Amino acid sequence: MNYEDILKVLRKSDYKITPQRKSIIQVLIENNTSLISIETLFMRTKELYGKTNISTIYRNLEILENLNLIYKVIDGGTSLYKLNCSHIGHHHHLICKNCGKTETIDFCPMETLQQLSKEKEFNLEDHKLELYGTCKKCQVKEL
Repeated sequence: MNYEDILKVLRKSDYKITPQRKSIIQVLIENNTSLISIETLFMRTKELYGKTNISTIYRNLEILENLNLIYKVIDGGTSLYKLNCSHIGHHHHLICKNCGKTETIDFCPMETLQQLSKEKEFNLEDHKLELYGTCKKCQVKEL
């Protein structure tokens, strides 16, 4: 999803396109390959547009998440965010616990779990699979 696509969704949902919102979106786009913390997003947004406060970041992240433009991962009590990549179809993620880099996995093991949920008379509606580990670059740094 690109910058203009995100702005279209916001406009269609009757949200104003403020300079702060633009800078938040820009930082999320620039950070497209990894998860980003609220604190890092705040610092980078402040560099682009000085008149930003942390509550603006929180409000905008909530709006973007509600519009399914971003997704949130909670790791060790810390919320991390990334642009939603649902435009590339159903997939899952490998997430580096050190740097937050994410890689897409096209494989989905849900057939087996779907069968198990039917056996348990459980209506499975959705799922998200995140696998955590260490990327190659961080493995080299650890040596």
